[in-house]
Parts: sequence; C-alpha cells; structure tokens
Amino acid sequence: MNDLLIVLCTFPDLGKARETGTALVEAQLAACVNLIPAVESIYRWEGKVETAAEVLAVFKTTSGAWERFESRLKELHPYEVPEIVALRPEEVNPAYARWVGESVV
Repeated sequence: MNDLLIVLCTFPDLGKARETGTALVEAQLAACVNLIPAVESIYRWEGKVETAAEVLAVFKTTSGAWERFESRLKELHPYEVPEIVALRPEEVNPAYARWVGESVV
C-alpha cells in the first residue's frame, strides 16, 4: 500500500521555510523537504488581487503522520491561512516510499 503523501506549502521567505522544514524533519513528521525559492504567487485576499514572492516547500510524509504533521505545520507557519495541499502519488519508487515510511514516526 502507498502511504506516501507529497505536501505543498508556500512561505514568505527562505528563512522561515528552512526553519519550519528543519523542525518537521527533526520531529520525524517529514522525511525530507525540498525548498524552491523565487516562486511568484498571484492570489485573491480580502477582496483584492495580490502578488507575492514566496518559497515553495515540498514535504514528503505519510498518511499515518498526516494529522500531527498538519497540526505542527499550522503552529509553525506565519500565515493566517497557510497553503497546505497534500497529494497522494499514484506511482512511487518502492525503495523511496519505504525510506519515507521508515523516516517518519
């Protein structure tokens, strides 16, 4: 069974993304996180169209850790309404999925 989740989350800057990603990996709520700087986001907030430079974090976790992962991410995140989108990949290298499962408690 595929237990792997890919979680996308944007942050206001690299420092906050790195701090949050490190905390989640250290707590074994995520196996790893990739930080992708220089993302431009266009969105509607409080009735206005806004643009912002952000950092996209791509977390790898498991469905078994999802509730704890999401709760901790919300605690650490500076946004009032953080983007937290979990995706279940259809196909995953079995060795990689096993590594993620062994890395997350």
